Amino acid sequence: MCTTTVVLVLRITTEVRDQMFAHAIAELPNEACGMFSVHDGLDLVDYFHGMRNTRASGTVFALDGQEMLDLERQVERAGRSLVGVMHSHTQTSAYPSPTDVRDSAGFDPFGTFRHVIVSLRHAEPALRCFTIEGDTITELPVVVTDGDDGVQNEGGSIAMAAVMPLPTRE
Repeated sequence: MCTTTVVLVLRITTEVRDQMFAHAIAELPNEACGMFSVHDGLDLVDYFHGMRNTRASGTVFALDGQEMLDLERQVERAGRSLVGVMHSHTQTSAYPSPTDVRDSAGFDPFGTFRHVIVSLRHAEPALRCFTIEGDTITELPVVVTDGDDGVQNEGGSIAMAAVMPLPTRE
């Protein structure tokens, strides 16, 4: 009997990665946030939608509910689908904090979104991607491509995603 294992990977364009980095830097000293989308039926993230952090804080973020609904309508009209949320950590690593895990249930109750975290802790921005379902955090490999199969591995294991326990300290 043959079995198939599906490994989830976040595929993003170089342009989207650079837009996420630029948005995170531009919003300093606050955490930045936004969402990203794909053309319906495709898995390449090729559009980043920067949004306002309603908490205007360097340690937490919140998406504006009305802005999110408006974006959802706009994206659907364009034949696209929202597939995830991005936010930055201004002083900590690119790993979901307990607050991130708790708050994700409010805008992603079924754990279907990809959560990209951009860390500005070091001189060079870094990003990682996760799914969050309840208290389970699963890291997904991130593959950056220019759209013509020129890929770069941005971190994580390309062969498998690791399931990580909720950290006890931030």
